[in-house]
Parts: sequence; structure tokens; C-alpha cells
Amino acid sequence: MPEETRPFSEFALIDLLDAFASNAPVPGGGAAAALVGALGVSLLVMAASLPKSRTGAPEEATDLAEAAARLRPLRDSLVQLIDADSDAYRAVMAAMKLPKMAGDEKLARTAALQSALKEATDVPLDVMRAGQQALAGAVIVARNAYRVAASDVATGIELLGSCVRSAALSIDGNLVAIKDRGYASRVSAEREQLASDSARDAAQALEIVSGSPRSRP
Repeated sequence: MPEETRPFSEFALIDLLDAFASNAPVPGGGAAAALVGALGVSLLVMAASLPKSRTGAPEEATDLAEAAARLRPLRDSLVQLIDADSDAYRAVMAAMKLPKMAGDEKLARTAALQSALKEATDVPLDVMRAGQQALAGAVIVARNAYRVAASDVATGIELLGSCVRSAALSIDGNLVAIKDRGYASRVSAEREQLASDSARDAAQALEIVSGSPRSRP
């Protein structure tokens, strides 16, 4: 498969970084938010999968196993959203290139562009949803994980916080151009709720790990 059509999720790390650093329009900020979120979830899964828990109590191991089982699909979703965000922005660019001279052409272009902008907004909203769910799981991991993994858990939380905030920026940038005010209002309300819930869970999880050792052998 030619590299330019290969999914970004299949790139080697250095190639993916080069893709982000290139002057190509994709991958961009939304894809980066999803990537950062996937990395944050990975750290939480690692901490939840260690052979030891916070005090060694059986219920801690059970809670960690359940948290890891819920987190893994979120990481997979975020990886898929790296490409979904790029595909959505390509659709926006394609719509912008449509002819717009005649009346019918202009109407068709406007309709295509508005549809593409909604898709380009739905994707980072999905990133926010996944990030928020992962941060809810981070509270459980922070409460039960092996103490020497505290710095890894905290890093995962910070990355997921950045993921959610960055995805929100993509949403904000698109909403100003969307003419469907009902859609914009619904998305804006959910965006605010996800941001609030994420900030609350991140703060709680960080508070839990703040008294733990900050390094892992």
C-alpha cells in the first residue's frame, strides 16, 4: 500500500512523528489528541496490569483487572480516531475545493462542506468521550495500583487531560463555521460536560497518587 494512503495508525513511530511534523494538512491537532490519549491509556493499563497492587488486597487486584478490561477498548478506539480525524479533515478540504460559481454549485458545495464539518466535529467529540471514560477509569487505577507506579499513573492522567482539552479545541474551531445551530448547541453542551467531568476525574486521580512514591524501578 502506498505510504500516502497507509493509515497513520500503521506508521512506525518515527514515521508518524515525521508525518505530524510535515507541512501536509493531515495528521493535525485532532489526530495528535487521539494519539496522546492512546498513550495515556496505555500507561494506565500497564499500571493496572502489574503483578502487585497498592496493598496486595484481593479486591484491589479485582478492581484493577476490571479497570484494565474497560481501558483497553478505549485505547483501541483512540488509535482508530487518529485516522478518523485525518479522514474527516480530508473531506473538509475536498468540499472546499468544489466549484462554487453557479447557484446550484454553490448550494452543493455549502451542503457538502457543512456535512464534512459536522463529521470533523464528531470525531474529536468521540476523542473527548473516550478520554473522559479513561479518566474515570484512572481514578480506580490511582486508588488501587502498585505505589511505585505512581509516576506512570500520574503521567497517564496528564496525557489524557491534554487529550480531552486538545480535542475540545478542534471542536471549538469547527463550531464557529457550522450553520446548524441546533447541532452546534448540542455539541457545545456535551463538550462542556465532558470537559468538566474530565477535569474533575483527573484532579481526583492526581490527588490520590500525589502522596505515593514517584518512580518505578
